[in-house]
Amino acid sequence: MSKPVLAVVGRPNVGKSTFFNRIVGRRVAIVEDTPGVTRDRIYAEAEWNGVEFSVIDTGGIEPASSEVIPAQMREQAQIAMDAADCVLFLVDGKEGLTTSDREVADMLRRRADHVVLAVNKVDKAELPDDFYDFYELGLGEPYPISSANMLGLGDLLDVILEHFPAGEAEESEERINIAVIGKPNVGKSSLINALLGENRVIVSDIAGTTRDSIDTPFEKDGVKYNLVDTAGIRRRSKVSEAIERYSVIRAVAAIERCDICLLMIDGREGISEQDKKIAGIAHEGGKGIIVCINKWDLVPKETNTMQHFRREIASEMSFMSYAPAIFISVLEHQRLDQVLATARTVAENRAKRIPTGKLNSLLSDAVMMKMPPSDKGKRLKFYYVTQVGVKPPLFSFKINDRKLLHFSYSRYLENKIREAFGFEGTSIKFVFREKGEKEDV
Repeated sequence: MSKPVLAVVGRPNVGKSTFFNRIVGRRVAIVEDTPGVTRDRIYAEAEWNGVEFSVIDTGGIEPASSEVIPAQMREQAQIAMDAADCVLFLVDGKEGLTTSDREVADMLRRRADHVVLAVNKVDKAELPDDFYDFYELGLGEPYPISSANMLGLGDLLDVILEHFPAGEAEESEERINIAVIGKPNVGKSSLINALLGENRVIVSDIAGTTRDSIDTPFEKDGVKYNLVDTAGIRRRSKVSEAIERYSVIRAVAAIERCDICLLMIDGREGISEQDKKIAGIAHEGGKGIIVCINKWDLVPKETNTMQHFRREIASEMSFMSYAPAIFISVLEHQRLDQVLATARTVAENRAKRIPTGKLNSLLSDAVMMKMPPSDKGKRLKFYYVTQVGVKPPLFSFKINDRKLLHFSYSRYLENKIREAFGFEGTSIKFVFREKGEKEDV
């Protein structure tokens, strides 16, 4: 089941980034007492009372401003709101209700059922005299908090959880959920149209619940799929760098909802920082990943051009070396048949289970070939390993001392498991537990 998404919005300098950092548990957003510091969206994972959710921090909304950067921040915040299950509207309790607050509230009122209003910077138990003015916004009860002093955050998060959608029952029929992700103008919509146009057997359009995306179920060769379209970013400015940042907002929600991500890259441009950022979200989410290098027909060819690009992927995206790459041209319909075929293979790998006996035999051989690390005469010992989950595959190792474990040895074991059992296209996760610890994964 996908994680709910919370978007934090409000006018500049009301404390959005401070709130964001508090609830995700670390300093992620840049905090500075200057309006407009958070120019681009930042996202992270958070948890409250056992419920995991994604949080999107946005730049401040200045509704009346026509300047380029505030206008882009406003558009960015609107995309975040469209992608969210719940929107937290943050206002400043010290400044009181402002005209800008009213204008932002007007933007939010069409989705008031999914908006929670919080009055930040209420640092004392006594409410300020003008606190009740915020009821005028028409967004329900305002909740007093102090992000800086961590006052009222627990009660606020309880309310936010109530606005998240209830757990949905699993679908009666198995479908492979595929999200097409990537920067704007790399061919995401064209790929979806090509797949549906060529392969359509059963198709229907189902609007996403509160997210601005379209689910398209269809069937091909007896296999049921569901495409999650993350396209729809409209270029309203010549400042392409700022526009590209918006793609991450859409990607967060879409990735949470899918099994497999088709990461679209423009073959003429190579791999950009934005490509790596979006790929990292999918990797950290434990999703299956297939890299689709589009517009390959337009790439000038020399000797081993494709191999050179594969090496670039391996170098720039070394954290997901398991992801297969397909060089396609949507326009010329080159290698499109490989996309769904590879997605089927990746889906099978994500659901693959390895018997405990085979795992422990491999572990024994791996330890003999390369001794585990040691410190001050004490060596890391492995007692056994077992697979405890799928989608993505999750392996639990019982060891003597977690402090002796080094990242490089964990990577060594991952490579051995991949060599023996495959798992192409999917990340695999490890947990290491000492004797006596419960298997609460």
